[in-house]
Amino acid sequence: MIDKVDHPGRDSFSPAKRIGAVMASYMLHHKDFYLFSPDETTSNKLDATYEVSARAWSLPRESWDMPESPDGRIVEMLSENALFACMVGHLMNGEPAAMTSYESFFTIVASQIMQHIKFLQQSANVSWRPAVPAANLLSTSTCWRQDHNGFTHQSPMLISALLANPSNFVNCLFPIDDVAAEAAFIYMVNSNNVVNLTTFNKTDQPRWIDSHQADAQFTNGGASILEFASDESPDYIFAGAGDIVSCEALGAIELLRSDMPEKHFRFVNISALSYNAIGTTDRKLEQSEFDELFTKNRPVIANFHGYPETLRQIMLHYIDARRLKVHGFMEQGSTTTPFEMLSLNGASRYHLALDVAKLEKRDDLMKKYRKIIQDHASYARSYGIDQVD
Repeated sequence: MIDKVDHPGRDSFSPAKRIGAVMASYMLHHKDFYLFSPDETTSNKLDATYEVSARAWSLPRESWDMPESPDGRIVEMLSENALFACMVGHLMNGEPAAMTSYESFFTIVASQIMQHIKFLQQSANVSWRPAVPAANLLSTSTCWRQDHNGFTHQSPMLISALLANPSNFVNCLFPIDDVAAEAAFIYMVNSNNVVNLTTFNKTDQPRWIDSHQADAQFTNGGASILEFASDESPDYIFAGAGDIVSCEALGAIELLRSDMPEKHFRFVNISALSYNAIGTTDRKLEQSEFDELFTKNRPVIANFHGYPETLRQIMLHYIDARRLKVHGFMEQGSTTTPFEMLSLNGASRYHLALDVAKLEKRDDLMKKYRKIIQDHASYARSYGIDQVD
């Protein structure tokens, strides 16, 4: 429990490691919980689970093997298809589970996930059918942090596929930091009759919110103002859905406050999306709540973990298109530096700040931000690391 964050953004922690720790605690107290993983438990920083359970294994063991046991509850197999099928079978017994994978490879089981959603949709109309624990998908090693694996490991496609499904049996969760990631996991394992996809990074990310704020994100319609980054009567609204892209949106606000001290800004954290809505399947954001958060007339600049059109289509249920600009992953970049990945996809803090400079017709700032973007790109290509401002 993190009761207070005195200096938001100053300290960094791994969301994946925190989920691994809370999952280990959950497994300790829930002996029927299984983790299904395509040999990526350690790679995805969820290896704290090995402290409470061995790998499931019934064949002969070698001396160099990690802890393995016939009654192990960590099922590892390099086949997402087989793992998802096994997880669904486990869920049908009324027992909780989660599956993890690299983000780009979760798409392999998209068809199976859709079939499971169809089952949930049909079983909701059968009175004698008991509740089924949620199919919980932990998506990490994301498109924004593949500076070693490259283009083949960059795809947030599953987010778009799930959010396009009109059955209303899907939640896509985007914890902004490690504290929010813990809250997301707890929400997932306490839900039934739904598919939950939580997307987070395994690298250290800034911590922004406390546990009270994190817990509230699933009861407040999936969006909230971060007061430490927000002014009264804002001229511009920035929004972020995802840990890395939210960090860039907050960075853009800090930059603009320095360059445009006369302007006021607000940051809205979007933590959950469902079909045609911000929020979860059981608590969607109302129009009146949206207007309170985003105002009724101010420009909104959003930064999204996945494909920008996915968030844009949801936002257009609340807002006039002329007020809205959405950034996100545009299938650009490969094996490059973390900041250059953001820049190539137009999702860096300088690209977001450039939106405001254009609206304000500030030629001096447009020139400044474009030069910084060019300088960062040149530095990354020359030295293979990001330039430190």
